[in-house]
Amino acid sequence: MNYISIIGLSCMFSFQTLIAQMTIKITHLPNNTPYGTPLHLAGNFNNWNPNDANHQFRQLEDGTWSVTFSPPQGDLWFKITRGNWETVEGNQHSQFLPNRHYYFHGGHPVFEVQVQAWEDLGVAQDQVINSAGTPSTATDNVYLLQEDFYIPQLKRHRRILIYLPKDYYSNFDKKYPVIYAHDGQNIFDAHTSFSGEWEIDESLNRLFQQGDSGVIVVGIDNGGAERLNEYTPWSHPEYGGGQGVAYTDFIVQNLKPFVDKKYRTLPEREKTCIMGSSLGGLISLYAAIKYQNVFGKAAIFSPSLWFSEKAFEQVTTIGKQAEMRIYLLAGQQEGNGSVAEDVRRMYHGLLEVGFSKSEIFLDIDDDGTHSEWYWKREFPDAYRWLLQSAF
Repeated sequence: MNYISIIGLSCMFSFQTLIAQMTIKITHLPNNTPYGTPLHLAGNFNNWNPNDANHQFRQLEDGTWSVTFSPPQGDLWFKITRGNWETVEGNQHSQFLPNRHYYFHGGHPVFEVQVQAWEDLGVAQDQVINSAGTPSTATDNVYLLQEDFYIPQLKRHRRILIYLPKDYYSNFDKKYPVIYAHDGQNIFDAHTSFSGEWEIDESLNRLFQQGDSGVIVVGIDNGGAERLNEYTPWSHPEYGGGQGVAYTDFIVQNLKPFVDKKYRTLPEREKTCIMGSSLGGLISLYAAIKYQNVFGKAAIFSPSLWFSEKAFEQVTTIGKQAEMRIYLLAGQQEGNGSVAEDVRRMYHGLLEVGFSKSEIFLDIDDDGTHSEWYWKREFPDAYRWLLQSAF
């Protein structure tokens, strides 16, 4: 081989090396991907930079997303992000996804990927179905935070849903107050509810359109057969119960810190509300009084105060420790008026220990029954009253 041939081969090899490129194409994004959000490639070829402008995907006419770059030959490890590691892609459960891998031999290969979920967004709405396989009726800004969130105090797991305001993924500097709501099956989805949903997501979306600044709602599914146990801090001689102390500790010690770390919340007590109905109202009142340093607001709908006299004793013993806003709701049609009677008694008990009338709202409705339709109707008014100084 002559000298010229050697030079030619060397130039050809250098040219081929120079033009060797890799294209990564995204063929599917979950439907909760915020519209217009930039997508980036982070890997061992760009120092794992999650916001590298040189590795940003562009959308093609066919609806796919593509990025072409010139990596060195060898093992490529990478992930897709929306600009930072909090918004990295996750597995089908919106949890940790191992790094993707491709061995690059040179040339111009095209490697297709599908993004199953984002770690910060939960499972997309088109993946959230009830046990019967019926699509959810929740709005598209309700997400599955986690299917099996662990409750260490009770050694159980629980599904957690989260409602995010409409501008959550368009206003990245904004933070939001949080409502923690029991009976998560009933508040967003008609198909998982006991007898109709509260339509909290629809109500909050309407209020947002009318100028409300927005709020995050964390829906905690009840434990089915364990519901009575978990929503009662004290035991009943006939019905049992008494695991509410551990359940409340879980919300304060585990769930709230997780939510505050993962989402843009306003974690202060003045910006944190707890809400529930029936036994969920009982446990909400218990939590609000016990943890006045955590919850500054409480929506107490038709609370099952009949369950234990200790609900009244707790208020007397602990008393007022901080400024609060507590919304007490009951209907005259509940228990032949007994629920309303107990709520009035609780109202006066709260006043006796130092809470002012401006801190406690008493709402007794003549037509109110112990049912989801009633709590759905009354939720917007309760929210607006709590909102006045809460958020």
